[in-house]
Amino acid sequence: MQRFVSRVCGVVLCLAALAAAQSVWSSASLAGDSSAVLPSVVATDVSSTSAVSEVSIPASPVVLPRMGPEFALQVYRNRASLQAEQLSSYSATTLIRAELPDTQQAGEYELERQYSAPRKLAFKAVRFSGDNFVKSNVILRLLQSEVSHVEKDDPSLNAITPANYKFSYKGTSQLDGHVVHVYHIKPRQKRAGLFKGRIFLDAYTASIVRAEGKLVKSPSIFIKKIEFAQDYADIDTFTFPVHIHSEAQTRIVGRAIVDIRYSDYRPVSATVQAQSAPAL
Repeated sequence: MQRFVSRVCGVVLCLAALAAAQSVWSSASLAGDSSAVLPSVVATDVSSTSAVSEVSIPASPVVLPRMGPEFALQVYRNRASLQAEQLSSYSATTLIRAELPDTQQAGEYELERQYSAPRKLAFKAVRFSGDNFVKSNVILRLLQSEVSHVEKDDPSLNAITPANYKFSYKGTSQLDGHVVHVYHIKPRQKRAGLFKGRIFLDAYTASIVRAEGKLVKSPSIFIKKIEFAQDYADIDTFTFPVHIHSEAQTRIVGRAIVDIRYSDYRPVSATVQAQSAPAL
């Protein structure tokens, strides 16, 4: 049983690795976009005494042009590289719910996570409720595996890039208030951590909104199928995963479900960190 549960943790680690590899850099404007509508204006009024006073009109939000699907995909890839360069550190709250429905075992663990580029990740426990077996053999193993992944593995191996995937455009749709371009993706190799499914990119910012699908390689003969969905949000000038839901269909204990929510992100960019550093 413990060996099987550790295999399930390996599944969830693949999803956590995807979250790290797929996080993309986002900004409010695109260099070179001459079609963007810019805020304005300053108006002047001449009084009876000929004194000139300036009246500032509040600037309206910048309206970005809608991108074509190929351009949006290229911007997404460029921002992925920029985020890897710009993200110096972040902290966030992590809430993990793990469940083995057929054995009626479940647990919920809230933690504070602290990441420092390039290879440091630590957790601080806040609270736990539920089955101690799930805590020790599912959630803690997951956390240990995630730390090991950050310290040792190459995130580019799981990144959504042309080196790892083939892309097929499927049109536009609406998702959580976003107009999105939808792409079907298929891995070039049947390798652990890669998946077959869909990604959804915001048509105006190229930020990733969701990734969903199933892993193409099971980490164990005891697991028949693994499906997941990941949702993302823009936080300051970065994009982070905010929700991961995964379900594994197993040959022994039935379903294994892991649900992870991230909140209260506090990112620090390399530029801000350099500006705030004391002069020597």
